[in-house]
Amino acid sequence: MKHRHILVIVAIIPVVTLLACAACSSLPGVYRTEMAVVPPSEVVDFQQIYGQNCAGCHGIDGKGGAAIALANPVFLAITADTVIRRIASNGVPGTPMPAFAQSAGGMLTDKQIDAIVHGIRSWQKADALLDATPPPFAAQGLGDPKRGADVYRIYCSSCHGAAGRGGNKASAIVDGSYLALVSDQLLRTVVIAGRPELGAPDWRGDVVGRTMSAQEISDVVAWLTSQRAQFPGQPYPMALMKSAQGEP
Repeated sequence: MKHRHILVIVAIIPVVTLLACAACSSLPGVYRTEMAVVPPSEVVDFQQIYGQNCAGCHGIDGKGGAAIALANPVFLAITADTVIRRIASNGVPGTPMPAFAQSAGGMLTDKQIDAIVHGIRSWQKADALLDATPPPFAAQGLGDPKRGADVYRIYCSSCHGAAGRGGNKASAIVDGSYLALVSDQLLRTVVIAGRPELGAPDWRGDVVGRTMSAQEISDVVAWLTSQRAQFPGQPYPMALMKSAQGEP
């Protein structure tokens, strides 16, 4: 009988030890492998990277905000992965779009940039354009601002006003501060892809039954860029400056 009791005790000891260890591991302050913090440079989850770096401007799930919607089907149809990668990596100088790649002074690794590119591409939907062929992302030739003025009148003035200074349906498109913050390519991209989140149609929807040609798009972009002021921003009258400084 004594031997049996010893055997039972010996058999129980490992179980008790395991239970004690399990109880200890659940105590506050005890390190567990699942508590390990992943270094920021090793995070490759698209939703997390996009949410921390891109959503503030491009909106949750790429639906648009201060910047163009990246989930826009036309945008995805005209923009190659190489372009998305280049812009995400190097940014767009002279605009609010910063460089995110470490090689360009940003915080993201090449793998994280790849995660952004693949994640944005995953938003593309098959046959979203109903077999329509959009104009090319990049201009194939120079635009003519004089022709662009006529193109603007036909396709854009009903919303943005006769001189581009705003109308009942849309804001000013020749505002000096706005034009100073956007690149020529972004203007072209917006003309082609529209801003559906803001009610702005793509290249097919400005005039019923009449789509914009690639040359017309280049021409209207040339007209818009010709409106850029050398020194953007409205200067304050000297009287207001003196008043602000407390001078008579």
